[in-house]
Amino acid sequence: MNELLDILKEAMPKVDWENGEDLVDDGVIDSMDVVTIISEITDAYDIEIPSEEMEPENFNSAKAIYEMIQRLEEE
Repeated sequence: MNELLDILKEAMPKVDWENGEDLVDDGVIDSMDVVTIISEITDAYDIEIPSEEMEPENFNSAKAIYEMIQRLEEE
């Protein structure tokens, strides 16, 4: 999780990744930000994110992103 937080903070330093819970729903990050996040985590974790995982709830918080990564790594 710490590695993910470092990646997210570097990509988008103005976002409160540690405390944010509804980042997409509240408009803190938008679809272009999600594209940036996807690019960063696919490179860092060597995973592919299928289109069915590209749902707002998977990007609403660092925890949600981390849980998605864990699911994809298990597959």
